[in-house]
Amino acid sequence: MSMAETILGIPWKEIEKRIEKYNFTPRLSNIGYVKYVGDGVAQVSLLDDAFLGEMVVFSSGALGMVLSLSEEFVGVVLLSKDKEVKEGDLVYSTGKIIQVPVGSSFLGRVIDPLGNPLDNLGNIYPEGFLPIDRPAPTIFEREPVKEPLYTGIRIIDALIPIGHGQRELILGDRQTGKTTIAIDTIINQRRYGTICIYVAIAQKRTNIARIYQTLKDYKALANTIIIATFPDQPPSLRYLAPFSGCAMGEYFMMQGEKVLIVYDDLTKHANTYREIALLLRRIPGREAYPGDIFYLHSHLLERSAKLNIKKGGGSLTALPIAETLAGEISTYIPTNLISITDGQIYLDTALFNAGIRPAINVGLSVSRVGGSAQPKGMRQVAGMLRLSLAQYREFSLFLEFGTELDATTKKKVERGLRIEEILKQGIHEVQPIEEEIITFYLLNGGFLDIYPVSEVKQVVSKYIEYISTKYSPLLSLIRQKLELNDQVIYELHNSFQEFQREYANSSRTSS
Repeated sequence: MSMAETILGIPWKEIEKRIEKYNFTPRLSNIGYVKYVGDGVAQVSLLDDAFLGEMVVFSSGALGMVLSLSEEFVGVVLLSKDKEVKEGDLVYSTGKIIQVPVGSSFLGRVIDPLGNPLDNLGNIYPEGFLPIDRPAPTIFEREPVKEPLYTGIRIIDALIPIGHGQRELILGDRQTGKTTIAIDTIINQRRYGTICIYVAIAQKRTNIARIYQTLKDYKALANTIIIATFPDQPPSLRYLAPFSGCAMGEYFMMQGEKVLIVYDDLTKHANTYREIALLLRRIPGREAYPGDIFYLHSHLLERSAKLNIKKGGGSLTALPIAETLAGEISTYIPTNLISITDGQIYLDTALFNAGIRPAINVGLSVSRVGGSAQPKGMRQVAGMLRLSLAQYREFSLFLEFGTELDATTKKKVERGLRIEEILKQGIHEVQPIEEEIITFYLLNGGFLDIYPVSEVKQVVSKYIEYISTKYSPLLSLIRQKLELNDQVIYELHNSFQEFQREYANSSRTSS
């Protein structure tokens, strides 16, 4: 082919095709200039056609996002450092919402809200891009939450069940174990193939490193994306983090996958939004938060859903975390989130200090999905468990005053002591659902009443180990059916009687 038939090596026919497809329609570009810049925000004049959430480009190549509109200027948060933007720089509108890269290549990686890797493990090649802000699924695209999401935490799976597509708030004071519950839930999902996204908002780098190593040690990193932001980063990245994580989760949800996303935490996110709003001179509302703070979080959390079969049957489950001060749950942000979500798990400082961990206050915790997100076997044991625990808490008040109790009441108190002991769980000691059902059946059936309180957890552990070796078909049957039918109950009785004899013999031998 001669040079006359090509231009820059491209054949004439190919050039003609490109010319035919090119759109020559005139386009208007909205251009403004930077009036003021500082503290991660910029005031831009003449950008009259901008809209909220629009991505803009500065003449230096830096990116920003429109977050405030007024008659005098457009408020833009910078997605890079202040030094890349100067007063007088031109600003170009794009007419597009900010998009984030998505895809399975992000699994096992630590990234920032824009998809850039932070773990020094090389580039990530996305499978596509999605806007950070998308409409929530309509009611016609959803179906009721009824498929259980197993956390591996006994007290939650039994008394505060969570389902795929639910939004369950975790709240409590600092250092009461909120993040631990979320991380344990992520660790437990490795058994069930759920894709997990952990969004860290303004967290210390040491915390992110510890969480990364924990997930790696427990082989839960391969199905997890960690989106990290730090206190010293521009506020725009902290603001974008939960929306970016939600968009990445929606990508998998649209492919029919089950997704769990943790927002840690939305109190810091609200503080970041307040910081940005005050810098942009927006009118402050209650506690200086902007008036649309409720809409911001409700719009985010409403994107969690269980889709119907026509939409692929995928789900996005949200575990937002909120921090309280001195146990006060009636402050602005916690009450907002409680009203948005489908229940809350409240962590009590007094219980934590008393050594009851996870320090979940069952009286103030609730799941509005209820037993519909529990397998039949767990429903069979959970009802009696809640009643026994409530009776124990009531009778324990009388014990504080030295009241003498009758034999029946003493028996209920002894049962309650064993329940409270079983509900204690170490960090990252998640338990499969079939083992939880067996544990609670033994409690309710009085099988553990003959053992000292300090010994019941060891007895249960030894018994599960015993049936997994000698009665493996029984354990497989419970795992498959997740139901306590007559056959299962009969075999549990017989196997436990055999185990008791062996356990008693081994105890005498060791002593």
